[in-house]
Amino acid sequence: MSDANPKADAFFKGAKKWQKELEALRAILQAAPVTEDFKWRSPCYTYEGGNVAALWGLKDKCAVAFFKGALMKDPEGILEAPGENSRSMRTIKFESVAEINRKKSVLKKYIREAIDVEKAGLKVDFKKDDLAPPDELTAKFNEDPEFKAAFKALTPGRQRGYTLYFSQAKQSKTRISRIEKAVPRILEGKGMHDR
Repeated sequence: MSDANPKADAFFKGAKKWQKELEALRAILQAAPVTEDFKWRSPCYTYEGGNVAALWGLKDKCAVAFFKGALMKDPEGILEAPGENSRSMRTIKFESVAEINRKKSVLKKYIREAIDVEKAGLKVDFKKDDLAPPDELTAKFNEDPEFKAAFKALTPGRQRGYTLYFSQAKQSKTRISRIEKAVPRILEGKGMHDR
C-alpha cells in the first residue's frame, strides 16, 4: 500500500472536476505495490523509481494513463492512445465512480500488468520514427550550429514534440516563425511544455 504524497493530496483536494472519480482511482492505485509521487502537475505512480501510471482530470473524462501502455496486452480493448502521435502512453477513461467500480477488477489487472512491464525493464522502441524535420528546421540547423547541437541534445520525445509542432504549420512562414520562437527554449534545453 502506497503512502499518500502531500503534493498529490493537494491535487485531489483542489480538483474542481472529477474529484470523486480521481479519488476512487487513487484508492485503487494506492492498494497496488506502487509509490505515489507528483510529477508533471499530476499524481504519478512508480515502481522502484520507474513510472507506471498517472491520473489525469480531463475536460470530459478522467483517466488512468499508463506510461508504457503500448507494451500492454489490452485483452479488454480499453486502452486508448491519448493523441494521434502518442507512441508509448495509453489511457483508460472514466466518466463516473459507478463506471470505475464496474471496471475495478479489470483495472487492477491492467495496473498489475503495467507494474510487470516496468519490473521486466521493457522499453518502447522509439527508433522506428519516420518523422522527418521540415525543410525550415533543416535550414536553421545549417545556419546555426549552436541551435542544432542544442536541439540534438534534447530528449528524443522533446525533439519529436518540436518537430511535430513545426511540421503541422501549413505555410513555410508559419513554420519559420514557430522555429524562431522556440529557439530560446531549445537553447535552454527545455521541451515545449517545460516550465
